[in-house]
Amino acid sequence: MDIVAAFEQVGTYRGAAALCGTTHRTVKRVIEARMAGELVDAPRRRSLPRNTDAVAELIAEKVRATDGRISAKRLLPVAQAAGYAGSARNFRRAVADAKRGWRRDRRVFRPWVPTPGEHLVIDWTQADGWRVFCAVSAWSRWRFVRLARDEKAATTMGLLAECFEALGGVPKVVLSDRMGCLKGGVVANVVVPTVDYVRFAHHYGFRPDFCEAADPEAKGMVEALCRYAQVDLVVPADGWADLDEANDAARAWCAEVNARVHTETRAIPDERLAEERNVFGALPSLRPPLRRGEWRKVDKLSTVRFGSARYSVPRELVGRKVEVIASDGHVTVEHDGRLVAQHRLVAPGEVSLVDDHYGGPRRSPARAVRPRSAAEKQFLALGPTAEAFLRAAAAAGTNKLASELAAICELEAAWGRDPLIAALDRAAEFRRFRANDIASILDAGAGVPAVVDAGDALVLDLPVVPVRSLDAYRLEGLA
Repeated sequence: MDIVAAFEQVGTYRGAAALCGTTHRTVKRVIEARMAGELVDAPRRRSLPRNTDAVAELIAEKVRATDGRISAKRLLPVAQAAGYAGSARNFRRAVADAKRGWRRDRRVFRPWVPTPGEHLVIDWTQADGWRVFCAVSAWSRWRFVRLARDEKAATTMGLLAECFEALGGVPKVVLSDRMGCLKGGVVANVVVPTVDYVRFAHHYGFRPDFCEAADPEAKGMVEALCRYAQVDLVVPADGWADLDEANDAARAWCAEVNARVHTETRAIPDERLAEERNVFGALPSLRPPLRRGEWRKVDKLSTVRFGSARYSVPRELVGRKVEVIASDGHVTVEHDGRLVAQHRLVAPGEVSLVDDHYGGPRRSPARAVRPRSAAEKQFLALGPTAEAFLRAAAAAGTNKLASELAAICELEAAWGRDPLIAALDRAAEFRRFRANDIASILDAGAGVPAVVDAGDALVLDLPVVPVRSLDAYRLEGLA
């Protein structure tokens, strides 16, 4: 309608085109269509695909990951490897458009101005198989680092309690990410802490707080400490023998870094912490122990079950409750605050026993001998030699052993008790279990030589005689 109105005013195609910002050909086409009674839509420019559309997501991802700092020159080889075949000029334009959009939509951060005694920021990280617990006091920038084997709730709260002890007080808020060990659930983006963590926080008098999900910027100072501990504490150490040695090194490292000037505050964290202690909350008078165990009842086998394995305790504690504490590679058992057993940690399903808990080493299993008939009682009355003879005869499968024992007992009246016992001992040594064999030994008397163990090899100095060579025995002239 603007083209038609302009043409009615000026009466020329080129004049109307100048007023409407188009070409005279477009004006002519619209006027002729109107005179013919046709409805003409406004001309629209056809949208053509760009050769940078195929790598638009790649460009946006790289710009976002580098916070808009990557250059088109450095990104071009990556895009070409991804299939971009256009010119470098078009690619520079696409990267510039992506950067403008990123700067327009990117998150704007505001510096955090911490209040003394207000926040303690905590986090976990990993390095060389160790779990590293890090905590930073937001105002003083005082740092606390300890190592552990796991990231369980008991370990986290135990190290947090140790951190409060080292701080000398309790801050008002403990800020962490959404740790699975401390998070009971999330409702409408509100984190619900676990019951144990709420009870722990109430006991110490702080408020638990959680960051937004996937938002490391919210706790950047403890993230920086995690990286610092990884590259300056764990990696240069090249491993420790046990957890105690690792934590001794962590304490020495913390004492060193807290005594140096902090690059952000340009102050020494230890000195600022001395000022901050004045506004910390007081530590509770009744504090839970830093090392927490599990209560177990000693079973009839004088063992406790822990981690699907069994560990022995003194047999006097059967039926009583003991505290089982797992440390680095060891399991200790305490009763009434007294150490009663210590074991190496074993795999599930295995058993760790200490002989002293059972009164001495284990005896080899044996069935008790219980005589029933008169002949059996008379025979076993001869003492341990008779019992050993009976066991050996039974193991050899002697037929009609009961009647043989009765016949052997009759020999005592004729030969006496002591000679009969000696004959039984000799018969068992030569594995002869018949009554006739015992009688033959008694008939032979005491003059029969006793069996002795083999002695050393016989070494004699034999005379040296001249020898001849084998060539002397060769037959000459044989064809």
